[in-house]
Amino acid sequence: MGRVQLFEISLSHGRVVYSPGEPLAGTVRVRLGAPLPFRAIRVTCTGSCGVSNKANDAAWVAEEDYFNSSLSLADKDLRRPVPTAPHLPPVSAGSLPAGEHSFPFQFLLPATAPTSFEGPFGKIVHQVRAAIHTPRFSKDHKCSLVFYILSPLNLNSIPDIEGSSLPTPAKPLPGPPPKQPNVASATKKFSYKLVKTGSVVLTASTDLRGYVVGQALQLHADIENQSGKDTSPVVASLLQKVSYKAKRWIHDVRTIAEVEGAGVKAWRRAQWHEQILVPALPQSALPGCSLIHIDYYLQVSLKAPEATVTLPVFIGNIAVNHAPLSPRPGPGLPPWAPPLVVPSAPPQEEAEAAAGGPHFLDPVSLSTKSHSQQQPLLATLGSVPGAPEPCPQDGSPASYPLRPPLCISTGATVPYFAEGSGGPVPTTSTLILPPEYSSWGYPYGESRARAWQGGDARSPMQTLLSPCRGPTVL
Repeated sequence: MGRVQLFEISLSHGRVVYSPGEPLAGTVRVRLGAPLPFRAIRVTCTGSCGVSNKANDAAWVAEEDYFNSSLSLADKDLRRPVPTAPHLPPVSAGSLPAGEHSFPFQFLLPATAPTSFEGPFGKIVHQVRAAIHTPRFSKDHKCSLVFYILSPLNLNSIPDIEGSSLPTPAKPLPGPPPKQPNVASATKKFSYKLVKTGSVVLTASTDLRGYVVGQALQLHADIENQSGKDTSPVVASLLQKVSYKAKRWIHDVRTIAEVEGAGVKAWRRAQWHEQILVPALPQSALPGCSLIHIDYYLQVSLKAPEATVTLPVFIGNIAVNHAPLSPRPGPGLPPWAPPLVVPSAPPQEEAEAAAGGPHFLDPVSLSTKSHSQQQPLLATLGSVPGAPEPCPQDGSPASYPLRPPLCISTGATVPYFAEGSGGPVPTTSTLILPPEYSSWGYPYGESRARAWQGGDARSPMQTLLSPCRGPTVL
């Protein structure tokens, strides 16, 4: 064995997750097999962000620092005392005797430190580094330890998180103005059978605009097929868009979860009620960081005819203090549904074909064909020691007895952290899938751009999903 047998950093009580503004304390331990000359022993606490133009490339093209604090634990002139084990002899100037030495330290984390994050094109890293600086022509000894910062996103601080205010009536009603949930609608006109035309009205809504890990996103879709041609299956996808500010903005868009329902018959109107359990995901936005931004969307679409609506949603750490507005899945229109539009009478030949069929006022209920979330989130969260209890299946927010969980990665296995003495515990959830990039464009109206092509490997779970949207460079 060499002269330096052990050189490591440990944090007090084995913590790995901290909050902005908290003190961070720990110890630098050194075990020597022989006396070691040194000039200084220093410890540094840093927080920084780096972004690259290429996936999984540490050659950053853009960087920003959040904090950088250093402490001198010892120096050769002994102007600063050197803590040693009680049974060891005093340290002589410029030399550490053989044996084990401990050097305690403490830093105060800034209140503006952003949440830790790691993605294919960049990351936000917080770490403690220690170094033993030796005399000239000798090798310095270094070690480091990464820790994580969670700046909880309180969904209640986001404007209109429970829904936007409806227009004020001419005669205001007593009490606060009524709210409507996240809702969007699109009408697609198309041609079929060469000479015939029709349209499809697609309306989608969610009960809230913000969710926490384990909460059920309640989806309602209303489809009016005003044509004599059946539609393709309806698909709802939870999308994650991570934007990296390199020389140009790089957008990494991928499908997190997907649900597929049946199609709508000709001259029919149908409703579709479904839910998506929010898996372990990094929080929306990243306050304090100007190089990386995270957005989430719920996209509901038909492939034929091509019709898409996109609803922005927020993923946070503190649930909305409001009961969901949507009822349990069942027949009938929800209170926020738009006014019913009854189409004009179809052409005579199509009216005869539709004779005897259900009227638009009698919508049918669509069934679900496939769901990407095969593993219940309850089992996923239960595999993490100290993780908070997930939200009830009805989508109502649950109170968190412990600190909110931290998810820093967008990869296939997501490190899932909770308060406690344990280290990082990777989840076994299959809800977060590895990216499968393709040349698809953006789901929310931006222009198409070049798409970065990735691997072709598919897991059994990926076969249930449509190709994920890959990162593009604007």
